[in-house]
Amino acid sequence: MKRKFKGFTGSMVVALLLAVSLILGGCSSGKSSKAGSETAEPYKVGAVLDISGTSSSLGTPERDTLLMMVDKINAEGGIQGHPIELIIEDNKSDEMEAVLAANKLIEKGVLAVLGGSSSGTSMAIMKTVQDAQIPMISLAAASSIVEPAAERQWVFKTAQSDIVMINKIIEYLKKNNMTKIAFMYMNNAYGDNGKKAISAAAPQNGITIVAEEKFDATDNDMTPQLTNVKSSGAQAVVVWAIPPSASILTKNYKDLGLTIPLIHSHGVGNQKFIELAQDAADGVILPIGKLPVTDQIADSDPQKAVLTSYINDYQNKYNTAPNSFGGYAADALSLLVKAIEKAGPDRSVIRNELEKTQGLVGVSGVFNMSEQDHNGLSEDSAVLVQIEDGKWKILQ
Repeated sequence: MKRKFKGFTGSMVVALLLAVSLILGGCSSGKSSKAGSETAEPYKVGAVLDISGTSSSLGTPERDTLLMMVDKINAEGGIQGHPIELIIEDNKSDEMEAVLAANKLIEKGVLAVLGGSSSGTSMAIMKTVQDAQIPMISLAAASSIVEPAAERQWVFKTAQSDIVMINKIIEYLKKNNMTKIAFMYMNNAYGDNGKKAISAAAPQNGITIVAEEKFDATDNDMTPQLTNVKSSGAQAVVVWAIPPSASILTKNYKDLGLTIPLIHSHGVGNQKFIELAQDAADGVILPIGKLPVTDQIADSDPQKAVLTSYINDYQNKYNTAPNSFGGYAADALSLLVKAIEKAGPDRSVIRNELEKTQGLVGVSGVFNMSEQDHNGLSEDSAVLVQIEDGKWKILQ
């Protein structure tokens, strides 16, 4: 008589275990991509962001956006079953720190680098990523980050280029018969690129720059420069800067009693600028992406649904409204995910797929990349707004 185990014969136990094994095996092969993401090899994505330092008002919402989106993507199954492993490095708004951070990410085997947040930190890491042949998607504005494209084969960006925004400003100046302007800018890559772009575009449109003043990102008083501007005969002042210096300049502007239009760049496209400038921000004009005025754009606008979804997700996660800089990060990750879906974990093919991007509707606009254009945004990605009572209002 065969030995029994808890009422079963040995042969019955073996058969039962075999049946259970087959059932579990069948369940494993039929798992959803969400379940598969728990065991599939992660796709490593790096980010070099200006989370602390003078550009922290840019890097902090970008970090928060990436964390939010990666959590959501992974909860939904990752990229074709592969979870995203996001590795974020704080470059402290310092160009040397940015290079060190990029090298750390490369050593960790990331498929791509997102960042930097500012033009200076972005340009600082370009050679590093290009030498390593790793795709980079900058979140900054300077046109020179991606131009000429033939020399920036591995570099892309999501923020509207300087010239896109300058053309919006020139449109406003011409409409209001303003032919003489003063130009003020930060002493860094962002300011220098703004100066280069407006210096080329202004004379082509019958506009003369009658005063030009520079200041440092760490300056606490721009009164001397504004005093020169006040006596220059300018009909408007155009500023290329980011907070906090942009906010300080705006307060100085009001204190000096200047009444001609003050036109900022999209570098002040977040609530931090208004908070720091306080009531001096009222009346400021600037070109900006559509995110801050989502409720004011037509329902037929192709970006409306994407903008609304991003706003809702961010507010639900952080209990505050997102800004344009977070939007640049959202677009960078969206572009990268789409490319990886087509390319898999092959950096070279990812690069090629980024360059082929067409019709991707993002927070910052509709992206149409090419071999000649690694930004892919046109002037219809931006609107001209004026700040009224601390709120962004489309300027009709």
